[in-house]
Order: sequence, then C-alpha cells, then structure tokens
Amino acid sequence: MIDIKLIRENPELVKENIRKKFQNEKLPLVDKARKLDEEWRKIKHQEDSLRSERNRISKKINELKKAGKNAEKEMKKAKEIPEKIEKLESKRKKIEDEIRKAMYRIPNIIHESVPIGRDESENVEVKRIGKPAAPKYEIFNHAELAERLGGVDFDTARKVSGKGFYYLKGELALLSAAMINFAKDYMVKKGFEYIEPPLMIRKRVVEGVMSFEEIENMMYKIEDEDLYLIGTSEHSLIGMFINRTLNGKELPYRLTGFSPCFRKEIGAHGIEEKGFYRVHQFNKQEMVVVCNPEESYKWYDKMLKCTIDVFTTLNIPVRVLECCSGDLADLKAKSCDVEAWSPRQKKYFEVGSLTNMEEAQARRLNIKVEGRGQRYFAHTLNNTVIATPRALIALMENNQQKDGSIEIPKALIPYMMGKKDIKVKKT
Repeated sequence: MIDIKLIRENPELVKENIRKKFQNEKLPLVDKARKLDEEWRKIKHQEDSLRSERNRISKKINELKKAGKNAEKEMKKAKEIPEKIEKLESKRKKIEDEIRKAMYRIPNIIHESVPIGRDESENVEVKRIGKPAAPKYEIFNHAELAERLGGVDFDTARKVSGKGFYYLKGELALLSAAMINFAKDYMVKKGFEYIEPPLMIRKRVVEGVMSFEEIENMMYKIEDEDLYLIGTSEHSLIGMFINRTLNGKELPYRLTGFSPCFRKEIGAHGIEEKGFYRVHQFNKQEMVVVCNPEESYKWYDKMLKCTIDVFTTLNIPVRVLECCSGDLADLKAKSCDVEAWSPRQKKYFEVGSLTNMEEAQARRLNIKVEGRGQRYFAHTLNNTVIATPRALIALMENNQQKDGSIEIPKALIPYMMGKKDIKVKKT
C-alpha cells in the first residue's frame, strides 16, 4: 500500500505507475481516494475544532462557577458537543474504511529498474548459472520416473484427497526431506534464524501480506473461523511483526521458515496432470528479511545469491528472469523468478521467486522502525530457498542416469544416510 500523501501531492505519478502495470481500470481509484481523503480531512478538522471548543467551554464553566456566576448556558453547549463529535467520528471511520479499500487496490510504486511489459511473456532474462545438460539418452517424465522408483502414489492420493495431491514414499520422500534439511542448514549458516511458523493466519494478516487478487486465487479459508491456511511461510513470518515498532539498531531481521504450503491454484493449468509441478500442498523453505529502507536492495541481491547457490550445489543449472511491470502483483516493487533447467523439455521452468515489497506490507501491517530520531516503515523482502515439488523435478531430471536411477548430489549424501543413488525398482 502506498502513502496517501503521494496521492495528495502527486496523483499523476500514481496514475502513471498504474498505466505502466497496464491496469487502466484502476485509474479512477486515485481520484476516488483523493476525494475521500479531502472529505476525511475536512471532517477531522471539524472534530478537532469541536474538541477544542469543548475544552474552551469547560474552562469557561469552571471560571464562571469560581466567580459564582451562572454557567447554565455554557453547560448546555457542552452537553451538545459530544453527540456532534460522535456523529462526525462515525462518518470519519466509514470514510477511512472506504479509503483503505481503495488504497489496497492501488498498486505499489514499482522500482525504477523494473522493465515495462504486459505479462510474463515480456519478462527479461538477467543471467544463467550452470551449464544446461543435454544427455543423449531419454530423460523420463518425472511422474513416470517417480513411479518407477517406487517413490509416489498418485492414484491413492486422488481417492483420499482428490486431484492435485500425492503420497511421496520411501527413498524419494527422504530425498525431498534431504533437500529441505540442506536448504535449512545452508540458511542457518548464513545467519538466518530458523522458524516453524503457524500454518493458519487471521484475515487481518492475509490482507496485509497479499493483494486481493492473490487471496481469491490462492488462499483456503477455514469455514466459520477467522483463519486462512498459509500459501507460504512468508505470510506467517511477516505477520510476526504486525503492529510493532522495531529498534533500527537491531535490523535486519533474517528469518528462514519451513512449512507445508496450501494453494487453491484457481485458474491454473496443469492441476489435472499427474505430477508434482502444480499441486494443492507442498513443502517449502522460505527466507524473509525485515530491514531499513536503504538496505533492502542490498538484501535483494544477497537473497537471490542464496537461492542460486542452493540449486547449483544440487547440480541444477538455473537462470534469473526479471519480472516486468505487468507481471508484478500489486504489493511488489521489484521481483524476479529463479528458473531451473529441464533436460527433458529443454527449457527452463520456475522454481522460486524473490520479491522486494519495500514498505507496502509494513504499511498495511503497521510495522515501523524507530531510529535516526524518527519513525518510519520497514522494508520487507521474501524469497524461496527451495520448494520441494518443483525442486525435486529439477533434481530428478538433472541428476538422472541412463537407466533412470537418480544420482544423489554430493551435498545431500549426508542427509541420505550415506546413500549415493536411488535405483529403479524391478517390477
């Protein structure tokens, strides 16, 4: 959420930002918010004037009584004021709610470095890390290979839970857990605090960390409860700081959280397909940084390097795509996707996303910093360390041998009790 002062002082800048995101249907929101803000300030002035008047009359009543004079006229005026204030206060709060709804739909100001484009097809490749493999032997589809390895049961999961679920079993399940444990240890060594967060959060937090469109398309609502299942541990981790004023000298806060994640994936292609690529539940190691504004883009670069290091250590070539303006969700100021190489498809696919929200989440959740003799909003960043379903696909394809067996990357062998490969089961 942007600062209302920006709409007061430079509404055209806000409108131009909306145009850069190709959301012209939201342009009227700027004028609406500005008009409501003018009305709010007018009512607030009336409220403050009445309170000053009440104080003045109260003082006069005391003076008249001390002087032994009749204060009945002033007392009558004093009794009328609270009702007038109450009516104005009620009207002001309704306008505040309307302003909040409008401001929540107005997108964050994008960083100057963000390329302008309509959608993900116009994202810009920044760099590639690692050499994409192109083996001469056949690389099996990950779902088929997982079954040949005896590591998955899709059919039973469909009977038990429906489409978009699976049972991960045996050595493949251990490999998935090994990836998470390796990623966790890597982040802890980098100075991040390990946290296992709540898997359900209140609506107040959900609206603080996500745009309305994301909530509708992603989040599972708990029936008859003010609770939602998290789509990523970022939601709980940022929520830890709601309504807090942080000591600027203690920043940054560096957190890495493990959690199962739950997503409706409304309108997503691929949910009908057998496999791990697009599912309703998965495990993820996340990283979050809460920092001073002047440090946030330094952390953006550091966080990106962490993800790249994790994947390349697992023998998975990756590339970085800069998200264009039209592909940024409303709270994002700057974002990039990390994509892993698929030897089978001979192309890259998304395995993680890094985002700098700047002060958008902090403003919504009232996360402030006290330092340098002032109070200001913190900057928040989040990034995927590793999300096992897609990372597991990338690992299986890039470490697959001619016979279909999976060579376990050297970094994961200690987490696999010394096991060096997973062999195809004989049928």
